Amino acid sequence: MVRKRLMIVLFCIQFIVTGCWNRRELNELAIAVGMGIDKQGEQYKVSVQVVVPAEIAAKKSRGASPVILYSGVGDSVFEAIRKMTTESPRKIYISHLRILVLGEALARDGIGKSLDFLARDSEARSDFYIAVSKESNAEDILKVLTALDAIPANMLFTALETSQKAWAPTLSVTLDELIADLTSEGKNPVLAGITVHGNPGEGSTNTSVQKVDTPVRLQYTTLAVFRKDKLIGWLNEKESKGYNYIRDKVKSTAAVIPCPSGGKATLEVIRTKTKVKGRIIQGKPHIDINLRSEVNVDEVGCQIDLTKTKTISQLESLGEETMKKLIHEAVHTVQQKYKVDIFGFGEVIRRSNPKAWKKMKQDWDRYFMNLDVNVKADASIRQIGTVGNSFLGRIKE
Repeated sequence: MVRKRLMIVLFCIQFIVTGCWNRRELNELAIAVGMGIDKQGEQYKVSVQVVVPAEIAAKKSRGASPVILYSGVGDSVFEAIRKMTTESPRKIYISHLRILVLGEALARDGIGKSLDFLARDSEARSDFYIAVSKESNAEDILKVLTALDAIPANMLFTALETSQKAWAPTLSVTLDELIADLTSEGKNPVLAGITVHGNPGEGSTNTSVQKVDTPVRLQYTTLAVFRKDKLIGWLNEKESKGYNYIRDKVKSTAAVIPCPSGGKATLEVIRTKTKVKGRIIQGKPHIDINLRSEVNVDEVGCQIDLTKTKTISQLESLGEETMKKLIHEAVHTVQQKYKVDIFGFGEVIRRSNPKAWKKMKQDWDRYFMNLDVNVKADASIRQIGTVGNSFLGRIKE
């Protein structure tokens, strides 16, 4: 009896269970992995890098490019994408987007409106990274083929992750993080810059990646500074690294320091932790930055005795001064040159003293320009390498 009732229930359920009503067949879609947005007059020029499936599957490869670039111009980003169907035999599908490149001209004019479609569209995910093309159009970046990864957009995605983890002046930012900064009252956005070395037209051919010394390459550069949604300038390499120290984004990097007796040594930063606190003293905001780091001695180009505790302490002190200098330079440049809070100091003040923040937020840029920032750094050397003192001192001249 129970079995009969179960069969009746299952029979009834099949009428209310939905199927794949919105399914998409792969052979009907053009899968976009990279997108670029440029300004063309008062319109948007959107370029998408689409995977060519037959070229990715090695057995079916025809020796052609593994990706193809489609472009469209419209009064909105969505209109430009839909116009691409006049060229593409398949509908552009953006759910697998890996990188969004914003042209520098567009960024200086304002990126807010161009991002609304990606934030609103149900097919778009927000886990792709966003960068600004420096001194070039976004379309030129997406034209370039890459050697180590057949799909350039994948290379741009992983290269940004790798450089942030191992070098530090770059920064990976997703759409959600960018929108949070754009709408924040106490922080302005920054994005990684990307540039193309060589002729983009030459880089779009397979022959360019068949050479040992690739004539056209893509490279991430320093950070782009925004006032709300408009690009206003660029940090240099040291200032970009200082920014990431403040924002607790440094995973690992190299720090070159002067030796006590001349020459240089290189420390490998293996771990860092930054805490930023805010205070109000006599009606004025103050920021305290405390940086703790663990480092290894990775390269010694001077005459020092690493067996002595005093030498280790000297190297730690020099490492601390180097990190403090990077942070001070970044803060000073932004305060004096760009006059916008990209570090989130306003958010720190808001959390520490909401009442004072209500009075300051309308004129925070002025407060930020005169903000006192106190930096403390503590570096601890964990390892000196597999050898003791450098062999350089034993080389006979």
